[in-house]
Amino acid sequence: MKELGIYVHIPFCKRKCHYCDFLSFSGATRLIEKYVEALKQEIDKAKVNKDEYIVKTIYFGGGTPSFIDSKYIVEILQLIKKKFNILQNVEITIEANPGTVDEQKLKDYYNAGINRISFGVQTTNSDLLKIVGRIHSYSSFVNGYNLARSIGFKNINVDLMIGLPVQRLDDVEKDLERILSLKPEHISVYSLIVEEGTKIEEKLKKDELYLPSEEEERKIYWKVKKELENNGYIHYEISNFAKPGYESKHNVACWNQEEYIGFGLGAHSYFDNKRYSNTIDFEEYFDWPENSKIIHEKQNKNDKMKEYMLLGLRKLEGVKISEFKNKFVDNPIYLYRQELNKLIKEDLLKIDKDNIKLTNKGIDLANLVWEEFI
Repeated sequence: MKELGIYVHIPFCKRKCHYCDFLSFSGATRLIEKYVEALKQEIDKAKVNKDEYIVKTIYFGGGTPSFIDSKYIVEILQLIKKKFNILQNVEITIEANPGTVDEQKLKDYYNAGINRISFGVQTTNSDLLKIVGRIHSYSSFVNGYNLARSIGFKNINVDLMIGLPVQRLDDVEKDLERILSLKPEHISVYSLIVEEGTKIEEKLKKDELYLPSEEEERKIYWKVKKELENNGYIHYEISNFAKPGYESKHNVACWNQEEYIGFGLGAHSYFDNKRYSNTIDFEEYFDWPENSKIIHEKQNKNDKMKEYMLLGLRKLEGVKISEFKNKFVDNPIYLYRQELNKLIKEDLLKIDKDNIKLTNKGIDLANLVWEEFI
């Protein structure tokens, strides 16, 4: 039986963060109920053979899934469990903004079967939180985190960001000290990417803010990496660290080129050798969710092999040559010899026993600009 991931997009927020260009909307609460009904309709009409596929991960992302009433999350999850064949130890994650959770919401999530919660903290510095437009405080995060623990969550991720405006190394060192004291199972560390049309971009253009230099950001990144590894976290993907056994199953499946289906506005899917997404227009989606899909790519074998290499190199263990050969027959070292040799000469890649993986220099560059790196 094939394994399948499910992603559910909740595009609503209390307030848009100043760095965010994700598909999310603040001030659209009047649409929530109608949206959830359309979302459930899309899930109910999904054409997936229960005898052929078993769901091993479910991921609620956004936007801010924890912003909407928890009853909607429960209803959506109940329908998914009814519609699909679900693995007994399925990983079910919900993203949460610390400023939008309370005890009742967390209890509802836990009782519905959600077993992993991801808190978008970004920084514990109150001034920086205001600069980037976050609605929570450090104390509200700690309260939410402790509530989640008391309710029974045993798998918690914390998101941190580096390279924020006016952020210094000692700010991040304080972040690490505070977060590590809570002992989360997983920590994601993302470098700020300044996107067009965001408030942060506008302020940078007006010289109202400044970013750390690239050199400063690199020092911060390697400090974070060293500190987390010294505290027992495995650096298993460019931006992700986990205690042994707590790697994100949903994300690992994506990096391993496994199939997943996305439900909701703008949600992306990889299924039956096709990459496609839903419309980003509410009215089109409300009209008939199943007819709002946009095909981006129909993959042949060559497409799949190239993508497998690209995704696999995000993992710190890299691409296993034996697994590539088992999946595609071809040997990647021969198939991509020109590309690999170029990256090896630039000290960005190395071949170690059965693995093709990034060097420290490669990790450094990829963490900054993955799209340019490839």
